[in-house]
Amino acid sequence: MRHQPPAPEPDEATGLANAHPPAPVLYAEQALLGALLLEPARLDKLNHLAAEHFGDHAHGALYAAMRTAAVPAAAEHRKTPVWLRRVLDAARPQAPGLTASYLHTLVQRCPWPGHAAAYARMIQADHARRMLREHADRLAQAATDASLPGPTATVLAQCDALADALEALSGQFAPHPGSLPRTPQPPPTRRTAGEEALEEERALLACATARPSRLREMRWLQPEDFALPLHGQLFTCLTALVHRREPVDAVTVLWEAQHQHLLHAGFTPADLIDLLATPVGTPEHWGEKILRRALLAQAHTTALRIRAFTDDAANTPHQLATGSRRALADLTALRTRWQHATHAPATPRSPAVPRAGPRLRSTAASPTTRVSR
Repeated sequence: MRHQPPAPEPDEATGLANAHPPAPVLYAEQALLGALLLEPARLDKLNHLAAEHFGDHAHGALYAAMRTAAVPAAAEHRKTPVWLRRVLDAARPQAPGLTASYLHTLVQRCPWPGHAAAYARMIQADHARRMLREHADRLAQAATDASLPGPTATVLAQCDALADALEALSGQFAPHPGSLPRTPQPPPTRRTAGEEALEEERALLACATARPSRLREMRWLQPEDFALPLHGQLFTCLTALVHRREPVDAVTVLWEAQHQHLLHAGFTPADLIDLLATPVGTPEHWGEKILRRALLAQAHTTALRIRAFTDDAANTPHQLATGSRRALADLTALRTRWQHATHAPATPRSPAVPRAGPRLRSTAASPTTRVSR
């Protein structure tokens, strides 16, 4: 006769009912442990399952204890509860709150011991979701933590770790139809354009106007890399003139900007002429700084997308892997451009070393700062 698991009991520490219903994986963990308490011989078929795969600490301690405690002979197991005592004694150092009554509860909550392998797959699947969430959290932190001494190298290292985790995940779970997650994507992250970033973008535009030939070797920089869309549009004007092999100076850029409807009351012809008037440094130097900021911003966006996938419990492990790979593809493409910009070897684990260049002095806010994004 099959027994359905009863409703979760109140929290033993408080005596109050849990505020949130337990996740389905909790029932899977209880069912698996109950199955192994009833039929410890099934442990031999679960070598792919580890204690750290359990979401509940006490459950992980029990499973680890089962792996270390001596399994009694079948005849002895049927006559005495020696197996339960051995498991409880081995688990208590790691989980002192465990009681013999809870082990009996686990036994009662196992619908069918023969389904132990299915329960184990459920536990592995939930662990994969939590593991991807942790990788996404670390990537988001690396992309936004201003205190890191080398944020770009840290982001790339986290990107590698995430890619390795996805590769391992794909090998553990078989693909199936409908592999793309249906989770709605989070809204695009609004990039903050601080004054330092804006000054670097203005410097790039001025230097590129003064040395337009250098833009032919800077195809690694794209208009969408700029924090302020107007600066990206002005960069498009510059690259269009260079592509058409037309003369490039402040006046010709102004003429092109007029054709692109970039001039208005908040950004006048005089503002544009002033913006391009004082080139400092080289286009490559400022371009790398702009691209580095874009790389960090894209890493943060990628992390938020993967977080959304992992927060949706309806996604299977294969859907998580497929969706996360899609999210990682945009970051990988930008990373490839970064490697071209910094002349880093085309290997996913090569930290990029930026070029040295002049340091800008803080100036009054340019009219481009006032343009709405």
